[in-house]
Amino acid sequence: MPPVTKALTPRQFFGRKGLLSEWHAHYEFRPGQLAMAEAVDSALVEKKHLIVEAGTGTGKTLAYLVPAILSGKRVVISTGTKNLQEQLFFKDIPFLAKHLLKQNLGPVRACYMKGRANYACRQKIYDAEKEPVLDGLDEVADLQIIREWEKSTETGDRAEIKTLPEASTAWAKIDARGDLCTGQKCPQFERCFITLMHQRAQASDLIIVNHHLFFADLAVKEGEMGGIIPDYNAVIFDEAHEIEDVAGQYFGVNVSSYQFEELARDVAALAHRKEFGSQELDRTLVMMGERASYFFALFGAAEGRSGFRAQEAFLIENEEIYRDVLAGLELVALQLELLRAAPEEAIPLIARARELARRLQFWMESRDRTYVYWIERRGRGTFLQATPIDVSSLLDEKLFDRLETAVLTSATLAVAGEFEFVQQRLGLRGARTLVVPSHFDYASQALLYVPQSLPEPRNPAFTAAAAAEIIELLMLSKGRAFVLFTSYQQMRLVHDRVSLEIPYQTLIQGTGPRSALLEEFRSTPNAVLFATSSFWQGVDVPGEQLSCVIIDKLPFAVPSDPVVEARIAAIRENGGEPFSSYQVPQAAIALKQGFGRLIRGRRDRGVLALLDHRITKTRYGQIFFDSLPDYTFTTKRTDVEKFFAG
Repeated sequence: MPPVTKALTPRQFFGRKGLLSEWHAHYEFRPGQLAMAEAVDSALVEKKHLIVEAGTGTGKTLAYLVPAILSGKRVVISTGTKNLQEQLFFKDIPFLAKHLLKQNLGPVRACYMKGRANYACRQKIYDAEKEPVLDGLDEVADLQIIREWEKSTETGDRAEIKTLPEASTAWAKIDARGDLCTGQKCPQFERCFITLMHQRAQASDLIIVNHHLFFADLAVKEGEMGGIIPDYNAVIFDEAHEIEDVAGQYFGVNVSSYQFEELARDVAALAHRKEFGSQELDRTLVMMGERASYFFALFGAAEGRSGFRAQEAFLIENEEIYRDVLAGLELVALQLELLRAAPEEAIPLIARARELARRLQFWMESRDRTYVYWIERRGRGTFLQATPIDVSSLLDEKLFDRLETAVLTSATLAVAGEFEFVQQRLGLRGARTLVVPSHFDYASQALLYVPQSLPEPRNPAFTAAAAAEIIELLMLSKGRAFVLFTSYQQMRLVHDRVSLEIPYQTLIQGTGPRSALLEEFRSTPNAVLFATSSFWQGVDVPGEQLSCVIIDKLPFAVPSDPVVEARIAAIRENGGEPFSSYQVPQAAIALKQGFGRLIRGRRDRGVLALLDHRITKTRYGQIFFDSLPDYTFTTKRTDVEKFFAG
């Protein structure tokens, strides 16, 4: 049977008496959903780029899925999270496919692709049964779960194993990361889960990926290696406001102390398992590890991110140890090459050692001023990063200029109703644009409260005053709140003051995995969650359980962050005004994301509180108001009390 053809139009699906109204018992006609579907359809047919801001409740997922299916083209759909990937593949696409088949309109050929670390390696599982790679009883028990599952799984995707602990250390020893992969020379190549994933993708018209995989693939395709995503005609980015940061990550260069430790560990483990090592190789690994440890210690131990502008001076002062590190990597590669008994699995390790040397050399010696060079210290690790200051020209050249159609959609792309900011940051010239208002009645469902009596956030008295205001608000809302912050330090300080003064259970980011905290929040009546940026987006808690979102201050990016600082400097050097053209628009989009956690359905009601009165007292504050939905607005806490009483 052929795939779905262009015999149908979006209007036949989304109209008042369209197919979806017949298929879905609770279907509700949404003019915005139809307008978006028709815009996506036109972009695919006419080979144009399109940017769509679709407010919460629009039904944007089906509004782009249906035209993608009808197009008859291979379309990649790239999402912000794996959770959204799974929703598309296991819920939305099967719903459409089932009804299209019933009407003899052809099959929907779809697949999803994730990064290699999400899949099991069959050969590693079989080797682990014979060779001592596991540590402790927990890993042995976890491997037993994995081994039984491997016998029946068709995909090898870890997400299928509900009984494997999230923190399992056994998984990392049997996953399909390419660091040790021998490709077609592997005995399990034909049965390999990565091979099977590629085959499904080649046979599919819809390929569901996430942004990290998409841009990792795009960056690889620029090198000598081919990518893993098959050629495609169009791409649809959902949660497209994340593209700049993700693209910068994958078009950049990174080297970490962990990468050296992992290389030494993997070489030693392979030599032990395959019995091809030597005393000389052991000494070389120890030497490389010692030199790398000394080298990374030169960058200090203070936590956080900082710029690195003194490459030349640093190189002159520390050239000997730097050259020793490079020599250690090359010596490991040479010894693996020269060992006659070395198996095929050593080839990826040789390439890995030389690639690590190449990246370190770029970071230390490159004079390319289009990158910002910076250091991050996190836990025991030191990370050396080089990030493109401006990804717009890279995306224009490597993606948008080569692609028939790109559709970018999110609930937060426009600033004051305009798309100039996102077009400029992403290099998307001449794109069509559309703003689709939300289906919700924000004026009756949500109250935006901005108290006027608090000090400015930079005032030392702000923390105590903000904590007192939060206590009052949480008593009115009976908990049921997210309290969101722009810094970890402020979050902890306020939590320490508030948690002792309210009769509701408080949860704080960092005490457990994100998913576990969210589940505990959903299942605990009147709970209050204190969190930072990672909870500002991609979190869905519909209903009364979340009835208040409190944000401490306007979410301007930290100007001392090395990447933000470099982007501000670049705009200024080019004659621009970074505050109005970069910092304010970026913060407006972030604020929309934070407030977007509250109203997730037509019956939701709640209060949005912003404890930063600069939004009402500065000229730029109007841009934030113009970017937000049409909430009812107040500066009086008595109105909050009346709202909750009502």
